[in-house]
Order: sequence, then C-alpha cells, then structure tokens
Amino acid sequence: MPTALWIAHVKVTDAKRYAKYAAGATAAIADHQGVFLARNGAYEQLEGNDRARNVVARFPSLQRAHECYYSDAYQAALKFAEGAAERDLMIVEELD
Repeated sequence: MPTALWIAHVKVTDAKRYAKYAAGATAAIADHQGVFLARNGAYEQLEGNDRARNVVARFPSLQRAHECYYSDAYQAALKFAEGAAERDLMIVEELD
C-alpha cells in the first residue's frame, strides 16, 4: 500500500494562536502514525504564492492521513488555526 503525504503551505498571521494549533496538530499527527519530513525549514520559492511555513508529513496510507484530518483531536486543534493563518493543505499519495 502506498504511503501518503500531507503538504501544507502556511502564512501565519497570529503566532500565539497558531502555536496552539501546532501543538494539538503534532499530537494528532503522531497518533495517526504521521512523521514530519519538513517543518518550517529553509526553502526557496520558485513559483506561486509565497508562504513561509511549509510542512510535509508522511502517513502509512492515504486513509490514515484522511482519518487524521477528520479526527476529533485534529479538528479541535484546527480551531486555533482559523483566523490565525492562511493555509493550503492537501494529501498526496506517494508512488509505490
């Protein structure tokens, strides 16, 4: 079964509130066997909208990534991101 990636591009507008989101999201991702591959490190913007926070997490499957997003723990954390950031988030299945 192929693994899946969460890919997020974020512009934080309220750092204190977003930090609360990040703490809750980190726990929810770990609970669903997610592992961070990149998180707010150095980057080079080549095309599109520049958002300084870029996050990639790997999950064992597309289904586990989906379950994490819709979990009670992640949805509770997500409330702190609302109004605290501009975000794009997607799940992408990796090649076998």
